[in-house]
Amino acid sequence: MKVSSHEMVPEHEIIPGDEIPFLLEKYGIKIQQFPKLLISDPLVIEVGAKVGDIVKITRKSQTAGETVYFRLVVSNSV
Repeated sequence: MKVSSHEMVPEHEIIPGDEIPFLLEKYGIKIQQFPKLLISDPLVIEVGAKVGDIVKITRKSQTAGETVYFRLVVSNSV
């Protein structure tokens, strides 16, 4: 069974590399300041993300409609 098919799992997608500079500028941060997501995470594996990728996580919210989070994929040794 795919982990992403469970109703409680939010949507995960890889941000294209050419969009990352705009994201960094928008939030005024450096790439290392993003919250981390381990390369061994089942959803990271499922979407095919690699170390250094930024993953966009879109969660449904009863109060806000939906919320978006970003995570930097890191190796397990971090």
